[in-house]
Amino acid sequence: MRSAFMNLKILLPYKVFAYKNEVLRIVAMTSEGSFGLLPNRLDCVASLCAGILLFETEAEGEIYLAVDEGVLVKTGSEVLISVRNAIGGLRLEHLRRAVEQEFLAIDEQEQKIRSVLAKIESGLIRSLVEFHHER
Repeated sequence: MRSAFMNLKILLPYKVFAYKNEVLRIVAMTSEGSFGLLPNRLDCVASLCAGILLFETEAEGEIYLAVDEGVLVKTGSEVLISVRNAIGGLRLEHLRRAVEQEFLAIDEQEQKIRSVLAKIESGLIRSLVEFHHER
């Protein structure tokens, strides 16, 4: 007999953000758009982008979370979502702003950091090559 519910676990790099039993449905965002999961859907893996994650339970109704990019894995009735960051407990319109301000700003900051690190790395390599030629 197939289950009418899913178990959802949302993981951050440093902790378990949420664990919910008896989840009726999940709606997540990918780069191709949003998609839904129901308990009897085939197993799947999806790459998530920053956006709003929706899940519904009988006890709590619809719950919205702002999530950063990550991965969703569905195996049987177990759904595991691993993301870099998540925010909950806010109204839907505030979550949308949180995604735009928090997560997308982090991506811009990471790009700047990577650019600086690439310059440092190339400078170090150049110095090592010069040192090697001087010997």
